[in-house]
Amino acid sequence: MSTFGRLVSERASRVDWPAARLEGTSVRNSVTKLGQLQAYFRSRAAFASMDPETVVYRVQWLEPIAAGVEGGLFWGSTTVEPGRVGDEYFMTKGHFHAIRNRAEYYTTVQGEGMLILMDEQGRTRAEVMTPGSLHYIPGATGHRAVNTGMTPLCFWACWPSDAGHDYDTIAAEGFGARVLLRNGAPALVTVADLGDSVER
Repeated sequence: MSTFGRLVSERASRVDWPAARLEGTSVRNSVTKLGQLQAYFRSRAAFASMDPETVVYRVQWLEPIAAGVEGGLFWGSTTVEPGRVGDEYFMTKGHFHAIRNRAEYYTTVQGEGMLILMDEQGRTRAEVMTPGSLHYIPGATGHRAVNTGMTPLCFWACWPSDAGHDYDTIAAEGFGARVLLRNGAPALVTVADLGDSVER
């Protein structure tokens, strides 16, 4: 029987808007710990002194259709914990979409952060993330969320079901800028200004 042939369907998923949490039997969950992010942070010495089991960010999402099918939408949330590795703020890995022209929306519900955006030529800019901020991420744009505050950074996202994720490009080449603590405040600093982007 089709979905439309039923008079009553199973309980729909629900959202806790302010906390950016999803509830329901079909919700998927992912947790990324510090030990999985060794290649992403600049200071190897600071990284080595920290607990690799530290949770950096969590993702929840719904896939109402199979990944890769054109024409659908996925919906989810990300929570980035507060913290730094040396002078670099906790962040997501960041990615391009596998199908490069696919766009995405983020909207912030809690915390403070920066959305780092990079085109395929490596030009990088940032948008400030605060409760209520809405961010359109164009196609062919790498994106990464950075928590620059003292509390969790929580945001919702909506993206095409066939977009896919290209993490490999970012893992190999990085972003054109990093968010670092400078003079008591977060600053977007270009890799060119840093010279070698990795502190040994």
